Amino acid sequence: MRAILALEDGTVFHGTSFTGDGEATGEVIFNTGMTGYQEILTDPSYHRQMVCMTYPHIGNYGINPEDIESDRIRVAAFIVKECCKEPSNWRATETLPNYLSRQGVMGIEGIDTRALTRHIRLNGAMRGVMTTTDDPATAVDKARAIPTMQGLNLAGDVSCRSPFFWTADGPVATDWDSLRWPTSGPKVAVYDFGVKYNILRELSCQGIQPLVVPADTPAARIRELGVDGVFLSNGPGDPEPVEQAIEAIRDLAQDTPIGGICLGHQLLALALGGRTYKLKFGHHGCNHPVQDSTTGVIEISSQNHGFCADVSMLEDITATHVNLNDQTLEGFRHRHKPLMAVQYHPEAAPGPNDAKPFFRRFAQMLTVQ
Repeated sequence: MRAILALEDGTVFHGTSFTGDGEATGEVIFNTGMTGYQEILTDPSYHRQMVCMTYPHIGNYGINPEDIESDRIRVAAFIVKECCKEPSNWRATETLPNYLSRQGVMGIEGIDTRALTRHIRLNGAMRGVMTTTDDPATAVDKARAIPTMQGLNLAGDVSCRSPFFWTADGPVATDWDSLRWPTSGPKVAVYDFGVKYNILRELSCQGIQPLVVPADTPAARIRELGVDGVFLSNGPGDPEPVEQAIEAIRDLAQDTPIGGICLGHQLLALALGGRTYKLKFGHHGCNHPVQDSTTGVIEISSQNHGFCADVSMLEDITATHVNLNDQTLEGFRHRHKPLMAVQYHPEAAPGPNDAKPFFRRFAQMLTVQ
C-alpha cells in the first residue's frame, strides 16, 4: 500500500506501508543499531517519536515475548528500508509486520533511509506525518501543526498509574494502603517516567527490591515508605516541564541516596540547579563511546535521548562520564552526597557488559549509608 512520510520542512519520502492503511504523527529520529529493534519498539522513551532504522534489513529475527522493554509498543511509527516478513529465529513467535499491525502501529518500508538519516543529521530532528491517505501538501501542513518535543511533559503519559513491585516473575501490582515489601534486600522506590524492564531486572540482580511508583508521587509519600534509596528512570519528552518530579527529587536529594538513568539523569541535574537543552538530532543507537573519567575506561554504550544535561556551573557536582563523539555530559555524581546518574543506558548490552558496573556502584552506595 502506497505511503508517504512528510516532514515539517516540506521534504517528502515515498514508500510502502507494510501494516495496512493508516496515519501516524510524531518527531522523526534515527537509530543506528543493527539489532535490538524489538527493544527499541517497546522503549517508553520513544513515545511520540517515529523511529528510522539506519540498518537496511529489519525484522529478520522476528519478535519474541522475552525481549520486550514494556507492556506494549511505544514508538509512534517505524521506518525501515526493507522489512523482513519471514523471520528465521528459533525464538521468534511472531513477525514484525504482525506485531506492529496487531497493536495499531504503522510501519513503512521502501524509503531511502540513508537519505532520511542524512537529512536529519544536517537539519535536526523534525516533526513528521506518515500516511496512506493524504496528499503530500496536506501531510506537510499536518506535520507543521504537531507540537514540538521541546516543552512537552510526556512522562505522565507512559508512567504507571499505581505502584507495583518487580519480581522474578515480572510486575506484581500493589497499592499504597496494603503495600508490604516482599524481600529483605535494600528497598528502592523507582520513579516511573517510562522505565524499561531491564533496568528493574538489573536492580534486582544487585539484591535490590524495586518498588515502581508513578511519576507524580510526592516526596512525602516516598519518605513514608522508609526506603533505602530512590531510582529515577528513563523516559520521553523534555525534562524541564516535569516540574512536580523535579520538586520531589530536590526534596529527597537532601538526605536520600538517588541514582538515575537518561531522563532521570536530566531531572536530577535540574533538581540540583543544572540546566538541560535539546540536541540537534539526539543520540539514538547502541555504539556510542563513553569514557568513565574516574577510571579512564571507554564503554560502548546504548543511548536514546534528545535532550542533554549541563552541570558545569555546579561546584558540588563532578562529571564522571563524557561522550567521545561530541563531548556532551554522560554522567555525574555529587561530591558529598550519595547522588549519581548517567545519561546513557547501562541496562542495555551493546558491549555487552561495559556499563553494568553502574548498578553495582548504585547498590554499594545504598549499603554505605
